[in-house]
Amino acid sequence: MHVNRKRSSGIPGVDLSPMLDVIFQLILFFLVSTTFAVLPGLKMNLPQSSTSVATDARGVTISVEESGAIYFNDEPVSLDELPAKFASVELGENFTKETFPVSVSADENVTNGTIVKIFDAIRTGGFSCVSLRTSERK
Repeated sequence: MHVNRKRSSGIPGVDLSPMLDVIFQLILFFLVSTTFAVLPGLKMNLPQSSTSVATDARGVTISVEESGAIYFNDEPVSLDELPAKFASVELGENFTKETFPVSVSADENVTNGTIVKIFDAIRTGGFSCVSLRTSERK
């Protein structure tokens, strides 16, 4: 009995285009997803300062609109709820309450009394590393 075996003359190849398409899509996904900064989405008219300095974006941001609405990061809160919010902040392993950054972003028309009450709530929570956000004077 004679067995007829055909031998292919070409070298078998692997089509790499589907793999390259997937890799390209992954690269695009990671590029787009890592360029977004987490900042409060509130439109405010910040006071201007000629001596402003950039601060750390990590931490907690307290935003106060001209209407008096207060936001803890991006969550609306009342002035009475602020101390409880600060009590529930997770600091992480590299921070203490004295070094954890708290940023206050208030519209320039917010009264001084409101800002003092916010500072009292921050101090009641035990936090002391506070910065006031301003816009650069041109």
